[in-house]
Amino acid sequence: MTHASDTSRTSDPSRAYGGGEGPHGPAVSRDGLPEWLGPVARAADRIEPLQLSRFLPPEDGGGRQSAVLVLFGEGPAGPELLLMERASQLRSHGGQPSFPGGALDPGDGDPQTTGPLRAALREAEEETGLDPEGVQIFGVLPRLYIPVSGFVVTPVLGWWRERTEVRAVDAAETARVFTVPVADLTDPANRATAVHPRGHAGPAFLVESALVWGFTAGVIDRLLHFAGWERPWDRTRRVPLDWHA
Repeated sequence: MTHASDTSRTSDPSRAYGGGEGPHGPAVSRDGLPEWLGPVARAADRIEPLQLSRFLPPEDGGGRQSAVLVLFGEGPAGPELLLMERASQLRSHGGQPSFPGGALDPGDGDPQTTGPLRAALREAEEETGLDPEGVQIFGVLPRLYIPVSGFVVTPVLGWWRERTEVRAVDAAETARVFTVPVADLTDPANRATAVHPRGHAGPAFLVESALVWGFTAGVIDRLLHFAGWERPWDRTRRVPLDWHA
């Protein structure tokens, strides 16, 4: 999973640790994964940082270390992803749909190994109320950078092996928690290019009464592509960020 010269990746937890919560922290395991998740797991092994984003962590080590949980589950409509909408009053990315996640705490451990795994699970529990015991981490993507907020983000891939109730735990942080069928994310009718007022453009998804854009949409877009799930869509279709207006 990790290349020795690739400083944008965490160390390879799948080789360092066994299944479950080991003595060194959370583990990465692919035991018992559903067959449909195989393409995502294999994509995680080969994706290089610049294939995910042109924004990579600063070479000087700057940026605030953080992690997000990219959690796949299986619902009534088949495979799905867990997302949340951040509270509108938040200073950073307020009102934006996102993966559960946040900054690493000192207690999460080493940012270069299992710290991001523990942070992703902890933040997901704090924001959505899910039980981390029911989540199986099966991969880690290269670390990326969000220039507007200065976060260095490790996307942690999880399989929602044992589903639990989720909700917006703290209204001051989370407006709502929802799942999106993967079939809706791959539907060309739900895809567009989001245009920021400053002129920046990037992939977007119009799903579950939300416009998913920015970092979250970029990760979803690349996962769909490298997993072989992407369907041809109209890249000239553009939507402004104030699409509800």
